[in-house]
Amino acid sequence: MSERQMSKWLRALASVLLAASCGSGGSVGESPSNLEDACAILGERPGYIRAFKAAERKWGVPVHVQMATIYQESKFKSDARTPFRYSMGVIPYGRQSSAFGYSQALDGTWDEYLEATGKRRARRDDIHDATDFMGWYMSGTRDGLGISLRDARNQYLAYHEGRTGFKRGSFNQKAWLVRVADDVGSRAVVYEVQLANCRAAR
Repeated sequence: MSERQMSKWLRALASVLLAASCGSGGSVGESPSNLEDACAILGERPGYIRAFKAAERKWGVPVHVQMATIYQESKFKSDARTPFRYSMGVIPYGRQSSAFGYSQALDGTWDEYLEATGKRRARRDDIHDATDFMGWYMSGTRDGLGISLRDARNQYLAYHEGRTGFKRGSFNQKAWLVRVADDVGSRAVVYEVQLANCRAAR
């Protein structure tokens, strides 16, 4: 490669990297400071409980199940995205998936939600819309697969793999995912105990 070609290639690479850094955004939503305490999360973000309660009333998904799932999916970051994929280890060429927002809803599934609910202005980085989406999806999982809305572990597996994947048992080939689902189930139990004695949850 000539010096001129190398210079041109480096300029192109710099442009791509700059665009990628802008795309990932310097305004990435901050996580609450103490993610281990459900009450601390609600105390720091008082608007959350209204969203969680609304989804619980509408769809039946308990607050602690919603919170444990959101913790795993986005750590409560409103504009969370999956990491970039890289060519040759340096050139970004797209995200690992279209998952975005609190609930990490994929583009296709989010479009299904918009069509089913008619909520054309819903946004994945809005906590009320994200929890409503989660309630919609999990209630569909209960109806289609018979998984209790209190069963955070198996609801998470169906949420991650899709209902068809769950029925096929695709998660059985992913030991790491089973461990993650176990963690979601355990966290939901911890959050439920914490919320029972939390003024911010009332």
